[in-house]
Formats: sequence, structure tokens, C-alpha cells
Amino acid sequence: MNTKYVKEFVLYPDIMIMLVLFLPLIGYTFYHGLYFGTWIAFVIGMGTYALSEYVIHRFLFHMKTPESPFLLKMIKRLHFDHHADPNDLKLLFLPIWFSLPGFSIFALIFYLITNSFQLMIAYLAGIVVYFLYYEWKHYIAHRPVQPRTALGRNIKKAHLWHHFKNENYWFGVTHTSVDKTFGTYKDQKSVEKSETAKNLENRN
Repeated sequence: MNTKYVKEFVLYPDIMIMLVLFLPLIGYTFYHGLYFGTWIAFVIGMGTYALSEYVIHRFLFHMKTPESPFLLKMIKRLHFDHHADPNDLKLLFLPIWFSLPGFSIFALIFYLITNSFQLMIAYLAGIVVYFLYYEWKHYIAHRPVQPRTALGRNIKKAHLWHHFKNENYWFGVTHTSVDKTFGTYKDQKSVEKSETAKNLENRN
């Protein structure tokens, strides 16, 4: 792995902010690491983001083009413009103004269910660590880097098919399990090339 890509990823402002926020979360989690429930909450947090990765990508980021100028501007920044220019670094990462409120909502719901600040922090740490993993995999998919494992290479191929073959399939970025469950993972040879893969705004 060329270190310039690691530096480019880590030093990107939104990633740096998330890394700084992650440190106290994981520190607090390890402080309570002898309690088994801490790690259950942490894993649930990771699973939450792993599932939401697909749900948000498919149903929010690929929403019907909104008529509201404000919503259109927001969804263009979140995803439409990323399809128009997949390699633009400024459009590659999710903005903090979207991620942090979403994480806060997830954490609040988890707190209301468990009534435990300790478990909520562990849950939030799990969300953030998987989010950083997601951002790394997404970054690698759009950089001239060959993943070392066959699984990594297959996931990267699927994501690039999503961008350059047909935007209606292959929504997973870190895994393909939910795509396969809901029928949005296809043999790319059987899928027609979409004319709107790079222009989500103009879909019917």
C-alpha cells in the first residue's frame, strides 16, 4: 500500500475530525472493557452501520430527485454529484454535518432502549469504527489501489459496477450480504448499462 494514500485518507478534514472524536469513545469503551455487555453494544453498533450503509445508500442517496431546491442541493452534495464525478476527493467522503447528527440519533435511541450511558458510548464507538472502515473501503474503491484479498477486490469491482454499469445494483461498499439478500447483487454481464449511472438527477 502506497503511504501517500493512507496520508491522503487520514489527513482529510472530515476523517481527521471523526478520528479525534473516536479516540475518547474507544478509550471509554476499553475502560469498561471487563464488562461483557460493553462489547456486545460495540458489536451492535458496528452491525447498525453495516446495515444502514445499504439502507441509506439505496433509499436515501438514490431517492427520486427532490423538487425542493434545498433538498436537491443537499442530496447532490451527499451523493448525486459523487456519481457525476466519482473520483473527486471532496465528494468521496460523507460530510460531518450529515454523519454526526445521524450517529447522535442512533445513540439516543440506543440509550432510550438500554438506559445506560456506558453501553451507549460503546455502541457509538462501534458505529464510528465501522464508519471509518466504510470510508476507507469507499476511498480505496475510487483510488488506483488493488485490495490484497479476493474479497476486497470483488467488493471494489461491485462498487465500480454501481458507478459505471448500473446505479440500481451493488449498493454495498464494505460487504455484499444485504445486496444478495434483497436481489440487488447481480452478475454484471446480465445487467444492462444504465444511461443515468453518472447522472442520478435526470432519472425518470
